[in-house]
Formats: sequence, structure tokens, C-alpha cells
Amino acid sequence: MIEKKFHSKNRFSNKPANKSKRSRFSQDKSKAFSQNFSRYKLYIEYEGTRYSGWQKQENAKTIQGTIIKAAKEVFGDDFIDLQGSGRTDSGVHAICQVAHLDAKTILAPEIIRIKLNDLLPHDINILEVEKASKEFHARHDAKSRSYLYQISRRRTAFGKNFVWWIKDELDFKKMESAAKLFLGMNNFASFSDDEPEEKSTKVLIDDIQLKEDGDLILIRITGSHFIWKMVRRIAGVLAEVGRGRKSEKDILFYLNNRTNEPVKFTAPPSGLFLEMVTYSNEPIEKELAAFIKLS
Repeated sequence: MIEKKFHSKNRFSNKPANKSKRSRFSQDKSKAFSQNFSRYKLYIEYEGTRYSGWQKQENAKTIQGTIIKAAKEVFGDDFIDLQGSGRTDSGVHAICQVAHLDAKTILAPEIIRIKLNDLLPHDINILEVEKASKEFHARHDAKSRSYLYQISRRRTAFGKNFVWWIKDELDFKKMESAAKLFLGMNNFASFSDDEPEEKSTKVLIDDIQLKEDGDLILIRITGSHFIWKMVRRIAGVLAEVGRGRKSEKDILFYLNNRTNEPVKFTAPPSGLFLEMVTYSNEPIEKELAAFIKLS
């Protein structure tokens, strides 16, 4: 039996961040501000199985592109922009992605939610819509993001799109101990396809939790931001530790030396969820729990 858990908007707050973070976008924003428009904060859940990630692409079906298409039907030429709190890769899900939508409209937030959902496919759902300040930016104002990864210890007919099934025995205690090595500021160049010369690969991990929940092993990673494929490679390396093929010494080597070895341990996208995005400095108090339960 599979039990899905859904989360409301009430655990998110809206606080503006330092405007200096948005200097690169000053021209776009000044153009928008010259118009009479409204900004809305969207809370979105989606199953990423059928999509090539969040970001709009010309020749691929994406979450952002699909929502923009629906928004253009709702607002017509009065639609301006839609920006998310961050990108999710192809096949990755979101329990609660946050985005801001700009449009010249007087429609109430609840009407916007209903109209968008009427046009969206079954695997994308707008949970809530709120009126937001024109200064609010879904990505730049975010203080932290948390991702949930689900590993299944058994084969599942119904949950296969939401877990990584590992046949081998996994030593949970070894995985839990090794996970602590990722805490703090580290260079994750070995855990990403991003080029350090083009983009910083240093990331601050605020918290990492592991939990056994029935036949599932849950991994929650919280940080200020994440780089491409980083979470999936952390999950994959921890699985190798659980198998007994890698050790804490190997993780320390990956963090202190640039190597391509973690690439071959990249976990599949099916088990990964963008769990929550926070807009305050308060610690995440939500209990770590499975998005689905296997019983």
C-alpha cells in the first residue's frame, strides 16, 4: 500500500533578501517595474518522471515551460514571467517548489490557482497562490532548500517512480556516520558536472539526516543552494558506503581532491524530491518522513 503525504504552504515565510543579490537582473526587473503588474508566489508540486527538468527548453517538455503555457492561456498578453526557486533535473520531483509569477491582472490568487490547475496536466499541481511584494524573488530571496532522497530495500510495483531500489544489503549505520562528513562548507567539484572555473562548487550544507522508515532509507540534505547532480551523487556515494565498497576515507578524498569517480555512483532521479524552500533563517523543524510508504 502506498500512502502519499502532501504539505501545505504554512511552513514557508516570505522575507525579502539583500537587493544586491539581484544586481544581474536589474535591467529585466526595471523593465517589469515600468509596467503595471502584480507578482504572485506559487507553491507547486509535481512528478518529474515525464519532464526534462524544471527549466524551460525550446525542444523539450519541462515543468516551467508547461506552467508558462498554461499561464499564457489564462493571462494572454498580460503574462510577463515565471521564475522558480531553483532548477530540478530531468525526472526529479518536487513536494513543494516555489515560484513567482508576474502578470498584469486583478484576478484573486485563488482564481489564478483554479484556472492554472484546470489547464495543467495531472502530474503538475499548484498547491497555493499568494499575492507577493514586487520585491520578492523566488530564487534570490530563498535562505535554504532541502532535498529528500528515497532508497527502497525492496522491489515495488507502485512506487518505482519515487524510489531507487537497491538489491544489495545496506549498512545503515555506516551510511549515517559517513553522511556527517558532508556537513559544513565543502568543495563539491567531484560531485557535480559544473565547471569550477565557471561557477563556484563550494556549498554550505547546514544539515544532513538519515532515517530508516520501513523498507525505505531516507536522506534529507539541507543547504543554501545545490549544484548540478550534487545531491544524487551524495546519495550514490552513501549507498556505496552502505554496500561496503567505499569508506569515510574515500569521501574525504572526494571532498579534498577533484576526481570523476563519484560520477559512476550517481543515483537515479526517481528517488529525489525538492522537499521545501525556506525564506527565513529559522531551522527546519519538520520531521523527516517518507513521501510514500511501502508496506
